Amino acid sequence: MTTPDTLPDTSAPHRTAADLAPHRVAGPRRRWDWVLAADPGLGQLQSGWRSLVAMVTSLAVGYGMAQALSIPPMIGMMVAGMMGLMSAFAVAENTWDRLARAILWMPFPYTAVLWLCASLNGERVPQMVLMITALALTFFLARFGPMALLTGMMLFNGLMVGMLAGIPTALVGKAFAVALVSAAAVLATRLLLCYPMPREDLLRTQRAFVVEARRVADAAVDTLDPDADRERAVRRMNRSLRRLNITTVTIDGRLAQPEVAADPAAAELLHRHLFDAELALRGIGQAAADLTRQPVPEPLREALAVGLVLARDTPLGQAEGLRPAAAHIQERAETILGDATAPADHVEAAVLARRIGHLLDSLAASLRDWLALGHTASTSPADVPFQPTVALENNRLPGSAGPARRVLAAGSESGWRRAVPFVRVPVHAAVAAAIVCPIADAIDPHRFYWGLVGVMITLFGTNTTHERLRKFGHRMVGTAIGAVLGIVVLHLIGRDHVYATLAVIVAGLTLGAWGMQRAYACWVVGLVVALVQLYALTTPDSGMNHLLGERLLDNGIGILVATACAALIFPLSRRTVVKEAERGYVDALAQVVIQVEQRWSRPDEPVRLRGAARAVDAALSQVQSVVRPLVRMPVGVRGPAAEHRAALLATATGHARALAVAADIDVDLAPRLAERARLVTATLTASLKELDRFFASGEVDGAWRRIGPLVRELEAELAPAPPGPRARRLQTALRELDALDETLAAYAEQAGLPIAAEGRTAQAPASPMQRRTRALMAAWNEPHLRASEPTGTARVEGRVHCAAHPEGCPAWVTVISARGKRLAKSPVTDGSYGVDALPPGTHTLVISAARHAPRAVLVTVQRPSGTVRQDVELRS
Repeated sequence: MTTPDTLPDTSAPHRTAADLAPHRVAGPRRRWDWVLAADPGLGQLQSGWRSLVAMVTSLAVGYGMAQALSIPPMIGMMVAGMMGLMSAFAVAENTWDRLARAILWMPFPYTAVLWLCASLNGERVPQMVLMITALALTFFLARFGPMALLTGMMLFNGLMVGMLAGIPTALVGKAFAVALVSAAAVLATRLLLCYPMPREDLLRTQRAFVVEARRVADAAVDTLDPDADRERAVRRMNRSLRRLNITTVTIDGRLAQPEVAADPAAAELLHRHLFDAELALRGIGQAAADLTRQPVPEPLREALAVGLVLARDTPLGQAEGLRPAAAHIQERAETILGDATAPADHVEAAVLARRIGHLLDSLAASLRDWLALGHTASTSPADVPFQPTVALENNRLPGSAGPARRVLAAGSESGWRRAVPFVRVPVHAAVAAAIVCPIADAIDPHRFYWGLVGVMITLFGTNTTHERLRKFGHRMVGTAIGAVLGIVVLHLIGRDHVYATLAVIVAGLTLGAWGMQRAYACWVVGLVVALVQLYALTTPDSGMNHLLGERLLDNGIGILVATACAALIFPLSRRTVVKEAERGYVDALAQVVIQVEQRWSRPDEPVRLRGAARAVDAALSQVQSVVRPLVRMPVGVRGPAAEHRAALLATATGHARALAVAADIDVDLAPRLAERARLVTATLTASLKELDRFFASGEVDGAWRRIGPLVRELEAELAPAPPGPRARRLQTALRELDALDETLAAYAEQAGLPIAAEGRTAQAPASPMQRRTRALMAAWNEPHLRASEPTGTARVEGRVHCAAHPEGCPAWVTVISARGKRLAKSPVTDGSYGVDALPPGTHTLVISAARHAPRAVLVTVQRPSGTVRQDVELRS
């Protein structure tokens, strides 16, 4: 009935991960892995947790200090609450000494302006002028580091609380005591409950990489399902690859942070191995997506599905177990390739499957080397210390700030314009606040600061009009949703339950802080829910709707006025920022090509090809952040040219990654061939520099020169050389250079730089009619979908046991048909499993246990109904 052990045995003993990498990285799948995948490094959860700890601590200390010093509880809680709020949002240091310095400094500027505000004796005009000045000063100080920015924020917040609470001069000393004690308490609880552990954050991010890698393998299995929705499966694959890239770039950014990479050589090795693993996974995903357009022979489809399920379920510490599965796929592919009568489409599918097998083998090697970091001494060419190429901003990938800073620096190199980068945003803030203050004061004299808050949030973290308008939309939508939810919660808990009200305030701020990095609107919702409870202490139900409407109006006026001031005073156009971002990308790509030339011509000098390619990833992230449209148009509506160019750059980035790995070899060529190779890289570098000059000047002085003919000539001369690993990698590097040139030539043409290819004229862009015709022809040539296999009623059951764990091993059983379709999945309960509704045929059972490598056996169902028994012995 069964034919066991006909598949590669992946349960052979391997060195466990326990002595190679922390169990949290290399261990089997866990229930909470989805949290790490959604939040690599747990930055968002940590932000929410910090807010919860800081707010609870500060409010409790503020209330206790108010009782001890005989001051109104509201003043004590407002003063202390600001210490908790600002420590949670503005202090995210990753060492205890910097954390202590920042938190303990906050009470001093805060209470200094409390005294100044109280000294004005309620004179509104001086107070408003002082708030406008403090707001402008905050943006000026932001250029001088985190401590200077924190000082400016505490000055502005102190003035706002002083005007709102009306603290008299006699109570300022007690307010300082409250602020100082609450800051010390917040510091103590953060060190106790939120101690900064940057190394642990890196390990969590590495675990997120493992989770995303398994998702890519699972998505690849879905694309091979003959009855799956092809478009949906490909979309899922692309989404998984995108998340995988974000996670690996984030790991590089974390390696650059203080107290993370104590050994720079080990950090470089980690960067290299994860880069190679990501490249292998991207190749597997792309090859699996390409297979969806081919009629795959059933034995080959089954081998691919089984191999990818094993890749998904194999614990990281037993990555060597992927090699037999890779060999099995390659054997099936070679059988088809060796058949002279095989159809052309089957041959093409076999070529893609063979590539997946090679990539699975490469993935196993990369993961093995990653885990062996603790036992591997760095050797050439990896003995280069790690050098940062990705700088995270608030634990996120950089956005438009870098291109905007470069544009300002380029336009402020002489004369009085040297001061523009320092005074530009402060002037925006001062002018916008001066316009907004009288308007907001006319709407509600007691709460005019709402307009200033709108100015402040608009200018923080935004660099273009598109970003500010997008923030305006988030603010308006978040305020509306938060107002509705806040009023509903208010009616549920009432106004007389102080502790319930405080709980809702803390919960709103905590959830808002957790969601802020996903969408700004999430923070606004949580903030407004908290503020509704606070406003309810002094505002009757009849006035609540009017009050929230005023807040929405004041915030909106502040945002729009600040946006207009930024667009009119020392303007920085989106087009200029986009061009600078693309120029930065071109420069990063030129560094990759230059380092390829250095690697081939001077092999004794260590270079960081993978680091240069990762810098291209970071540059692409900046381009994508600045070309993102304000409103996403429906599919089929022509978008801005910048979006089209960004799509070409994304393709070029993939070729740059593959080039960085393939070209990282010692090339021993004859002088004439070495000169030809140097001519290839030099020509591509010259074209990239010509494109850079075009972006800088806006004038066409040259053209893009194609390297295709040079590459083909060099390949022809290298063809008689004996085959080998280095020869294959050199051929791959030349193909990637040619593909990179092909993509960049199309990009340069769209940007406006002419193409000067030798012996070839530039092709005219396809018309919309031609594109539709090609799409129809492609659809006509698609293989027809097969009818779904009839569902049977047979059952396969049995026991899963092992000698090492007689009490039972937690495991899952996945059933894959001979066509590579996943038929069912069932847990192992008390050592037994049962899978129903199986059709007749030979199927593969993949048993994935937390304590063992996956095991694959064959089982044959001969009748449409009945029960087949298959026991499986797991091996240690």
